Amino acid sequence: MTKTAITGVPSEWKAELSEFGPITVPDAQPTASPSDWRGSEKLLFRFFFIYFIIQAVPLDWTYYRDLFAIDWTNLQYRGIFYLARYQPEFFDGPDTFANWAIVALIAGVGAVIWTYRDQGANHYNQLYYWLRVVVRYRLAVGLLAYGFIKLFPLQAPYPSISNLNTHYGDFTAWKLFSLSLGIVPSYESFLGLVEILGALLLLNRKTAGIGTLIILPFTGNVFVSNLAYEGGEYVYSFYLVVLALFIFAYDAVRLFRLVSLEQPTAPNRFRLVLTKPWQRTARLALKTAFVLFFVGLYGYKTYGGYRQGRYHFPQQPGLAGASGIYNVSEFRVNNNVLPYSRTDSTRWQDVVFEKWATISIKSNRPVRLDRSNTEEMYASDADRTYELAGSQGRHYYSYDVDPARQTLRLRNRNKAHAGETLTLRYSRPTPSQLILSGINEAHDSIHVVLDKVNKKYLVEEAAKAGRRGTLTL
Repeated sequence: MTKTAITGVPSEWKAELSEFGPITVPDAQPTASPSDWRGSEKLLFRFFFIYFIIQAVPLDWTYYRDLFAIDWTNLQYRGIFYLARYQPEFFDGPDTFANWAIVALIAGVGAVIWTYRDQGANHYNQLYYWLRVVVRYRLAVGLLAYGFIKLFPLQAPYPSISNLNTHYGDFTAWKLFSLSLGIVPSYESFLGLVEILGALLLLNRKTAGIGTLIILPFTGNVFVSNLAYEGGEYVYSFYLVVLALFIFAYDAVRLFRLVSLEQPTAPNRFRLVLTKPWQRTARLALKTAFVLFFVGLYGYKTYGGYRQGRYHFPQQPGLAGASGIYNVSEFRVNNNVLPYSRTDSTRWQDVVFEKWATISIKSNRPVRLDRSNTEEMYASDADRTYELAGSQGRHYYSYDVDPARQTLRLRNRNKAHAGETLTLRYSRPTPSQLILSGINEAHDSIHVVLDKVNKKYLVEEAAKAGRRGTLTL
């Protein structure tokens, strides 16, 4: 307690008050600064700081192995795409939330050690600022990687002729979703534009909150679509949702008070001040390099890839002038004629020649389903299995043409049917007829007469009608 003299009162009162002796008041107690954080806030920050740094910053040596394996003299957009899709993985096989559990365990242990070693900290305002910067740019990279392959409609390509002639029930749910998006490339481009816009808004601290209002519904819809249609990227899409939620959390309470409660709300005016000229120069240089690389260069390379052809389909051209669907008007096995049948596992029902070097054969022979349902960009034609993934009812073959001998050598593209080969001689009596003869996968001799069908597809005719106003089938 502290004794103090009487001051600040009228003189006639002092005589009466002096009878009570000196007045004592409690000692002044130090007050907390408005910027001080509560203990629970500091503990949560330590956990999330470690958690998001591990999730966002490449700490895996395999990432840098892949980085240095890229041919930078002939850079392709697929290399940038895979770099942008980084996530820490502790288990082999498909992506799983178990990887997140390991990261959370590491963050929990780290937070406990940090709390024990740093008990005197009042706040982490600067670290919180830098963590938001890391998360903002990591989320922007992920959105740009997918945004450009939608803007130039590559992610969901237009259906192949084989896909257009496959029964609806022979597709998996995810393949149906992809095909449904592929038939409306303008809508796919619009989705990519929205994704890129959200990413660009993240690059500025003042517009990051607005960007998350665009990103959260978008990425949330992608996550739900992956769950509903049995997609393989529900973990990564939810990862982007979590990053966006972390950025949005910075303004969430103030927005709720202002918009929902209609209460006066003070903005958070904290900003990091860079006092030295080299710091400001480095910040501008890094931001410029980021925009040039992930927006300028990646966008340019993606457009170039779009002009060359969609990465889902093989690039090797097929037999000239043969693309289309063919009815099997005659089919012989070991010189025995087999009549048309929907139940015969040997007799072909129809055959499709794609523009690229793929032949698909419809028959009643069982197909072991390829369930690939993640976004992959393969450099080799042999690995590009999108056209057959998630589809049954047809066997897909890649083939080589020997024009001199007029032979086709077919190889089944389904890994579950690897080793199946057919060697066939071909002749073309008329532009609309193909005759194939040779040895099939069962080592029987076959003779097949194919008649091309002049088939119109409703989806294509509807697109033409949209331009000229009439639909004729």
